[in-house]
Amino acid sequence: MTKPIGPICNLDCKYCFYLEKEKLYPESGGFRMSEQVLETFVRDYIAAQRVPEITFAWQGGEPTLLGVPFFRKAVELQKRYANGKRILNSFQTNGTLLDDEWGLFLAENGFLVGLSIDGPAHLHDAYRVDKKQNPTFEKVMGGLEILKKHGVEFNTLTVVNRKNSLHPLEIYDFLKEIGSGFIQLIPLVERRADKELNPYGLELAPPPQSEMEDADCPVTAWSVRAEDYGKFLTSIFDRWVRKDVGKIFVQLFDVALGNWMRYPGGLCVFSEKCGTALALEHNGDLYACDHYVYPEYRRGNILQTPIAEMVASPEQRKFGADKSDSLPAYCKKCSVRFACHGECPKHRFAKTPDGEDGLNYLCPAYKKFFSHIDPYMQSMAGLLRAGHPAAEICGLLAEGKIAGVSAEIGRNQLCPCGSGKRYKRCCGARK
Repeated sequence: MTKPIGPICNLDCKYCFYLEKEKLYPESGGFRMSEQVLETFVRDYIAAQRVPEITFAWQGGEPTLLGVPFFRKAVELQKRYANGKRILNSFQTNGTLLDDEWGLFLAENGFLVGLSIDGPAHLHDAYRVDKKQNPTFEKVMGGLEILKKHGVEFNTLTVVNRKNSLHPLEIYDFLKEIGSGFIQLIPLVERRADKELNPYGLELAPPPQSEMEDADCPVTAWSVRAEDYGKFLTSIFDRWVRKDVGKIFVQLFDVALGNWMRYPGGLCVFSEKCGTALALEHNGDLYACDHYVYPEYRRGNILQTPIAEMVASPEQRKFGADKSDSLPAYCKKCSVRFACHGECPKHRFAKTPDGEDGLNYLCPAYKKFFSHIDPYMQSMAGLLRAGHPAAEICGLLAEGKIAGVSAEIGRNQLCPCGSGKRYKRCCGARK
């Protein structure tokens, strides 16, 4: 994950965990990646991978602030050092600065664009504001129109927070309506830092086990509640599994199906181990992970040490293995461990029922969700093993042929989202 402009952004999203990383580089003198760092990165990143296809993931901050010429240079360097390999690019943006020049460039070079949008205007604008605290929804939608106009392939990234987590089907239907065929749902969990332990003056707490971490750091007011997140996921899944399998791709659902098929982890947070999704800062500093950009997790700088050497370092290998090795006993006995694997270590600051440290804050959400989807996932896994598309489950559900689940939810039954209301007065009223 490459951050060629570091934490610099034209927005001031109230929940952003990365904006304050600017304080880690007080003498930077600018956050634009130099040509030397860019060329070193492109050359070494390609050389370090013995696979025929390589993807560069550009993030920020807001990468469009660098302008099209920077990325033209990146593409030129990729072609120079490709050595017969196919090079792909993904690009995460808030979309507010996209124009025709960007649209033409992204389309011509086959960039896959991730557009950050948190739902319809009243939900998106709750936290995603500009530097003057003005709403940004209309500008994001303008950027989306640029992508569509030029035929740029895109997906959407929605941060699930305290407010929009209460409106799962409104968000899902909105994303479908704007043409998102691939949906990423990222739970927002951040804590307030104990500034006495943090010499950098950061507002947000580092991950558990950090030298600057305080176990009593409170969760922020915009973080999603675990109970709400569980309801959010199950509600969307119940709509998706009956109507949209094979039509709409929800990253979390796809990854879950892979785990039910016992495939290798498709996403670091739900894999048994991690450690290969490092983050590169603008000056060439390489960190263990996007959420671990703190001095103690700095692995070195690409101008002094080859990328491959840092990725394979004992420190980074231990970081990846700790994801599994540090699971509390409560997790190791869990029936859905194979699907969850304790999720991201960054969120493991709660205590288990028997008082052991290291439980994921979102554990109640995942236990609810993964237990709920089990009969559906087993059915889809069975279809795939038999050589049939997973999308056939929609028809099987309509015919009542899936053991353990009903064909349709009765209007007077309790709503599957877990609200405690009857379906007709809850999610059914939104259909």
